[in-house]
Amino acid sequence: MSHPLPLYRVRAANTAADSENKIHDDRVASEYGFRGGLVPGVTVYGYMTVPIVDSTPAWLERGSMHVRFLEPVYDGEEIIVRGEANEDGSMDITAEREDGAVCAKGRASAEARSAHVDSWYAEHPLPAANRRPVPSPETLVVHSPLGTVVEKLSLFDASFLDLRSERLPIYHGSNPPAHPAKLLQFSNEILVRNFELGPWIHVGSEINNWSVAWHDDVISARGLIHDRFERKGHEFVVADVMLIANGDRLVQTVRHTAIYRPRIG
Repeated sequence: MSHPLPLYRVRAANTAADSENKIHDDRVASEYGFRGGLVPGVTVYGYMTVPIVDSTPAWLERGSMHVRFLEPVYDGEEIIVRGEANEDGSMDITAEREDGAVCAKGRASAEARSAHVDSWYAEHPLPAANRRPVPSPETLVVHSPLGTVVEKLSLFDASFLDLRSERLPIYHGSNPPAHPAKLLQFSNEILVRNFELGPWIHVGSEINNWSVAWHDDVISARGLIHDRFERKGHEFVVADVMLIANGDRLVQTVRHTAIYRPRIG
């Protein structure tokens, strides 16, 4: 028999209002038919993990989630995250507005699923910031490698948690694990660091956790282009990304889908 997970309510915050991606800017977003800058999908995903981690902390180490972003979330909106644990061990997660409109849906599991890769990707150099290609059918070559993003994790930044209204004690202790939103941000970053993107929209991710990332771990985010396609006037890219800690430990694999060129209006 299924049973509900703890209900979670949060006031959404646009955590990327000043970012290079101007879909989070009120004026630019309005040109694409939105009523304001979009709250990042990575931030909404972070909200959706709260009931999961609250009930099953081991999910951070070996869990999975397939999340799709269906409707925009705007700064200041109250978001209600509902979860249902099913008999087969899966968990259905939704992020809703107060009026019941579903903004995002996810299917999670306490077990990681099959990874999208048979072996670890090699590291590749990033293009210089002023030499990044503009994404197009010619530059988004399927199966081509992406430049590697390398960053040492700093997990004692209270502002990161405060901006996301993150209250779970597990992230506030003396040896906190990396927050799910911080890890998924690497999949955004690898696109941003490899291409000169205009306004773009994160629409979904298939995430598998293989180990926990800790403070001072050096994360190598490696990836390749999995697919590129057009649908209803939007141009999409799908990237496969893996996070490796300290050169020897697989942390996460992600199949990350974004609209790199949204239809205007």
